Amino acid sequence: MEITTFERLTGSERCLVEEAEKVREHAYNPYSRFYVGAALLAQTKEIITGANVENASYGLSICAERAALLRANAMRIRKLEKVAISTRGETFDVKEPTMPCGACRQWIYEFAQLSEKDLEIISASTNRSKILRATISELLLSAFGPKDLGIDITKYQR
Repeated sequence: MEITTFERLTGSERCLVEEAEKVREHAYNPYSRFYVGAALLAQTKEIITGANVENASYGLSICAERAALLRANAMRIRKLEKVAISTRGETFDVKEPTMPCGACRQWIYEFAQLSEKDLEIISASTNRSKILRATISELLLSAFGPKDLGIDITKYQR
């Protein structure tokens, strides 16, 4: 895990954060008023985005990371390189980078297995003054996945 600055990111990483910032403004968040955007960099170099979508039945809400992963899957994209996340409150800037919730970490781990890569997650504070970079294996230690069920997922890669 590393704390860095926006300026120290590569050009493609800065672009990914910018895409997460753009899509976060499309969040449907009448309950939390918390805006989250996620941008995935596919191994094909395509960028796939998603924003959080809330529901009156709170448990049915979809996080931005899962929205982006579902969209990627619908596009037949399952091999990823990186994930960027950007957040803000309705009336405040988020000073510390927000990392994925536990459910999203599990979803990202599953796609890391499909990608045959320890996916990197880059999260930015609202004003970009602080960037947190971590791999999914750092965020989800001793993860449960397809191998624990004796499943070879290589035939599901695209």
